[in-house]
Amino acid sequence: MPVHGVATPRAPDHGAATRGAATRVALLDAAKEVFITSGFAEAGVTDVVRRAEASVGSLYHHFSGKADLYLTLFEEFQQRQTQRTRDAVQAARAAGETDPMPQFLAGARAYLEGCLNERELAALFLQGDAPPGFEVTMRDRLRQWARRTAALFEHEDALVVVVTGALAAVVQEVTLSEDPAAARRIAEEALALIGGIRRL
Repeated sequence: MPVHGVATPRAPDHGAATRGAATRVALLDAAKEVFITSGFAEAGVTDVVRRAEASVGSLYHHFSGKADLYLTLFEEFQQRQTQRTRDAVQAARAAGETDPMPQFLAGARAYLEGCLNERELAALFLQGDAPPGFEVTMRDRLRQWARRTAALFEHEDALVVVVTGALAAVVQEVTLSEDPAAARRIAEEALALIGGIRRL
């Protein structure tokens, strides 16, 4: 029974939270389609909200604007890629693999597979049509990845530079290829070459 003059605490509205999460997902899905179809520069906020069947107000409730949508898509893609890579390396270790090169190649293969499975989105981030300053974000991610790789190849700094640089080039080639079958072939051949670098 409410006490006179004291506000009764309101129960959390779980339905509103669920609707908000669904709207956020719909906006990101719509932004992905619009960016892939029109490119970042040509895409408009109105195009995104129309495709998402949402309002401009709801977009600005969840995101600060078009660039924020793009960067969120990138961050979520990278999170999925990081998880794929981590799972593959852990699976290689669980199978008894102790050599860092096969562990690296397992993670690299998973990363490339993610690029192929989400090819249109991965290509979006490599085509140069992006918010101002995005190239800095990409460079930072490459440095983070190099540091994680360095943890596998202890005291082999030159090898880290070579294999991460080579794989970055392979990612670009595979992702932007118009032939998925050829891209997979290139990926496997490139990984075999990278795996042989240590024996040179």
